[in-house]
Amino acid sequence: MTTRPLTLRAGAGEVFYPETDLMPLPDGFEQGPHYREIVTILEYRFKDARTMVCGNSLIYYVEGDPSKRFAPDCYITFDIDKTSIKKHNTYLIWEVGKPPDFALEIGSRSTVIADIGPKRKLYAELGIGEYWRYDPTGGDYYGERLVGEWLVDGEYIRFETRRELGGSTWGHSPTLNLYLHWTEDRLRFYDPEAGKWLRSYRESVDRTAAARARYQAEDRAEAEAVARRLAGDRAAQVEAEIQELRRRIQALEDGRRRAR
Repeated sequence: MTTRPLTLRAGAGEVFYPETDLMPLPDGFEQGPHYREIVTILEYRFKDARTMVCGNSLIYYVEGDPSKRFAPDCYITFDIDKTSIKKHNTYLIWEVGKPPDFALEIGSRSTVIADIGPKRKLYAELGIGEYWRYDPTGGDYYGERLVGEWLVDGEYIRFETRRELGGSTWGHSPTLNLYLHWTEDRLRFYDPEAGKWLRSYRESVDRTAAARARYQAEDRAEAEAVARRLAGDRAAQVEAEIQELRRRIQALEDGRRRAR
């Protein structure tokens, strides 16, 4: 990739915002396959004209200072005019008008400290609404397989994630309205409205009968599993409401007895 200059407003001088730092992924052989699969799947899912899905590209956050930049492994920004990015061929937050809405990092030996420390702090300061960390090793780097957080009053608060008996770990992203699943050292995305796993473009155009049957079987099995989870959540909620109602009735009866 080449770099090109961006001239700031009159009197500010000329500042270069490189499109790339010319450096590969820090742990390319380790992160690369996961990065490519995640980005292509989400690109195919969110392919409307006002949504940007990208990864491993530079985002600048201080006008006039090209050293103030970061590069999430994957990020998504909704409801923007993408010509503001295409014009400079890089993401300038003050030009785009907002930071990404969603960011995801892939754990590796070279990035783990930054991912859970300086990057997490920076993402909160910039207002990135959701931050997820995915550990392909199953927890060697982050200490857990999948971590999702959302921004509340400038601080990240963890989403609930669940670990199944078989080892699968999953959590829900309200921003994407998708379930993220760690399963067998792979991150997958499940659409609860459609009742289907998200496929990459390659998977989606695979028209063989065997592939279609396999995908359909996976979708049915996961739809049933998600339905059971949601039903279990609702049952627990109903039970809690019943117990609270009983507590209130008992309190009323105790009050009447004391008043006699």
